[in-house]
Amino acid sequence: MKHANPTSMKTPRCDWLTPLELVALGAIWGGSFLCQRVAAGDFGAFPLVEMRLLLGSVILLPFLWRARHAITRRHWMNLALVGALNSAIPFVLFAWAAERSPAGVGAIANSMTVLFAALVGFAAYGERIGLLRAIALLAGFAGVVVLASGRTAGGHLALPVLAGVAGAFCYGVAVNLTRHRLADVPPVAAVAGTLGCSTLMVLPLAAATWPAHAIPTASWYAGGVLGIVCTGIGFVLYFRLIQRVGAARAATSTYLVPIFGIAWAWLLLGERPTTAMIASAALIVGSVILSQREAPAPKRARRAPQTPAHARADRRAGRSDSAGRRAARR
Repeated sequence: MKHANPTSMKTPRCDWLTPLELVALGAIWGGSFLCQRVAAGDFGAFPLVEMRLLLGSVILLPFLWRARHAITRRHWMNLALVGALNSAIPFVLFAWAAERSPAGVGAIANSMTVLFAALVGFAAYGERIGLLRAIALLAGFAGVVVLASGRTAGGHLALPVLAGVAGAFCYGVAVNLTRHRLADVPPVAAVAGTLGCSTLMVLPLAAATWPAHAIPTASWYAGGVLGIVCTGIGFVLYFRLIQRVGAARAATSTYLVPIFGIAWAWLLLGERPTTAMIASAALIVGSVILSQREAPAPKRARRAPQTPAHARADRRAGRSDSAGRRAARR
């Protein structure tokens, strides 16, 4: 009787690090809306976004430097375009909304990114939208209507919600542009390049609107955390997860962003979530989860057109195969 070699038996290793990092990333990105809520009123939208972009770019600069030889002039044009849609414009919209609404509102509106990415992919690139994803889109937009119809002590939320939804739409466009125009650039380097381009775009507006009054220390801290942790380190952690567990599983961290966005604001700022916020969060996050359950349809590979020489060669090969089969039957 042979005894099994204990060294040859592999026991499944418990992957405790991935769930921990997914939760940490959700907490970090959810915390970005808390930081904007704290600092936006003192800095203003453009100066706060410039600080965020500059600090995030510094964190990611080594990745851009490492991939500098793979980036051409054509890439820089696309990096600037994606930077405007993935950083400069949406960051300003979310910061503007943070001045006028609870932090949870921006976090909930941000969750529409996944749905907008599917919608833009369908409209611009002919990607398939099945029944589940269509239902998810309807549920997500219903959640936006519920959120926009809510009220807080500061008044109606319609304009901040529209700003947040517009920011999420920009993210959705940027996702598709990145997939089709920057696929040959290392992902972290692409993010670093887009942040750098966005920093230059926002700089004149930030300088023109820099506040004349003294900025409280708490707002400086919040702006620093927003740029270093929520932007720079957050992206590094996200792409580390993609490399280890794949993009689909790494994207599940986005489900946690509105939960942490609401929780941080409630715990640290005393902003209690309203009924409209809870209902809209359930609709939007539920629609995002539903949309992710639909597997994309595989694309059929196109057959390249044959030249006359290739066609003649194929016919000769076919005749040779037929002759070989006849000889084998004999």
